[in-house]
Amino acid sequence: MKLAAALSERSELQKRLSELGNRLNNNSKVQEGEEPSESPEELMEELNRVTDRMEELITKINLTNSRTIKDGKTITEYLAHRDCLKSKIQIMRNFLDNASNKVSRMTHSEIRIKSTVSVPEIQKKVDMLSKELRETDELIQEVNWTTELK
Repeated sequence: MKLAAALSERSELQKRLSELGNRLNNNSKVQEGEEPSESPEELMEELNRVTDRMEELITKINLTNSRTIKDGKTITEYLAHRDCLKSKIQIMRNFLDNASNKVSRMTHSEIRIKSTVSVPEIQKKVDMLSKELRETDELIQEVNWTTELK
């Protein structure tokens, strides 16, 4: 099984877990004398099967990521780098949105509000980080499709 297939299955299992949680909650109580539309015991058995498979996949995915090396770095390192880039870019974009917003004045006597940074310079940095993020993500995707799950 390729790493990409395991990641896809993990995603499906995560959705399944969410659905099972909703179904369990929907069948947790009934009016006296009524029966639930689905057996909570059967749902709990399915929950056990899904979480067992999920645990197995996550373990194999994590082991594969920590043992697979591309250009001198493990996939785990690339994943951490990608996640941090995403956070940094999001924060910088929000900052740029605030820094570039114009504050209108009704009269000339009102206080002028101006940006504390050069918006174009920071935008260039965000663009460079976004390019690095795309390249990192492409590298991760390439490895996912070519690496056998350990």
